[in-house]
Amino acid sequence: MSSTSQKHRNFVSEPMGEKPVTDLAGIGETYGQRLENQGFDKAYVVLGQFLVLKKNEELFIEWLKDITSCNKNHATTCYQCLSDWCAAFL
Repeated sequence: MSSTSQKHRNFVSEPMGEKPVTDLAGIGETYGQRLENQGFDKAYVVLGQFLVLKKNEELFIEWLKDITSCNKNHATTCYQCLSDWCAAFL
């Protein structure tokens, strides 16, 4: 992990549990609300989509951009957060 945010480090440092989607790096209140409106109300539900897409960076980033209208930077940050979490816990 090069220069990751404190939010990223906090997320990756502990088990998923019932964390809200807004605990994911790159996902703030606005994008979190958009995810919740689509049924992705917990971080583990977004993780499920990440795994369904076989941890594919390009597919996940495009999916997240489509569902939340976020920019590539936020989507990439979220991808990296989930990827690092998987490396630590799966």
